[in-house]
Amino acid sequence: MELLACLLRASLVIVLSAAPLCAQSMSGMDMPQNSRAGLEVKDDPAAQVLTVRLGPLNLPAHTDHMHTAQPPPQFLSMPFDGWIRAYHPRLVDGRGKAVPSRLLHHVAFYNTARPDFVCPNKQEHIFGAGGEMNDWPSTPGYGYPVRRGDRIRITGMFHNSTATSYPQVYLEVGMEYTRSESAATAMRSVYPTWLDVKSCGDSSYDLKPGRNVTAGDVTMNYPGILLGLGGHMHDYGHELVLENLSRKQTVATLAAKLDPSGHIISMPIVMFTDEGGYKVAAGDHMQVTAAYDNPTGHVLRDGAMGIVVGYFLPADEKQFERLHRAN
Repeated sequence: MELLACLLRASLVIVLSAAPLCAQSMSGMDMPQNSRAGLEVKDDPAAQVLTVRLGPLNLPAHTDHMHTAQPPPQFLSMPFDGWIRAYHPRLVDGRGKAVPSRLLHHVAFYNTARPDFVCPNKQEHIFGAGGEMNDWPSTPGYGYPVRRGDRIRITGMFHNSTATSYPQVYLEVGMEYTRSESAATAMRSVYPTWLDVKSCGDSSYDLKPGRNVTAGDVTMNYPGILLGLGGHMHDYGHELVLENLSRKQTVATLAAKLDPSGHIISMPIVMFTDEGGYKVAAGDHMQVTAAYDNPTGHVLRDGAMGIVVGYFLPADEKQFERLHRAN
């Protein structure tokens, strides 16, 4: 289960951490659009890696996400039945040379063929990444199930706080997979779990100057096991707390690591595997609380998110299979 901890580390941190994981597309945001950006897809069956490439993106120096031309949503049609086992994101220029990962505000992948099992008004959020650009490594025996023809919606946001302009940037995400027909043994299907301070609404919210404490709650609709948890916050975020209000338990406290300027570096991962996972009952009422301290003296529009992210093993896999719908 060590590798599972690594897998979660990415998700939650930036995905946890700045990451990315930024949840549903942010409504009401009036940002310029980059009509040149598109999606390239390359499948390498021998290596079992499916790579998507989003771009090109022009990122001028000292440009925040509100004034950067952002790519429109893109769609990937899954070419196989099987499981996605790992995600490996990176930013490169037109020659394939790495550029600073902090240029990524966030990217998020959603499976349009499935509703989120916590918030069925949303599509299933399966992957997120941000400035830390953490990998989600493979975990033997576990994977996220996909079907041929599933449409994966890819939304991204970029910015550039550096003094260097980058006129041609691409986001590449390599996804390791196992096809159903090539699986030596059946894999166990895990499902990303996103528990948000904005409950089942848009994930981003404004930060007023000074201390901000925001809480939201959701009800778990299915029984199962949380294997581990991490978190996603933005700059100036200090702490995420997940509580099970039904049991009056604190499930996890996630303290962010910040640099001296308040920029988020990472967030911890909490694993429950030593005790067999954290068991969740249908109807459990979960609350997420996010604490920020905004030192800028002004409101940061859509400057915050507070999301606890984990992987969920359902007690009854058939219940989850019935959530799948044809695109």
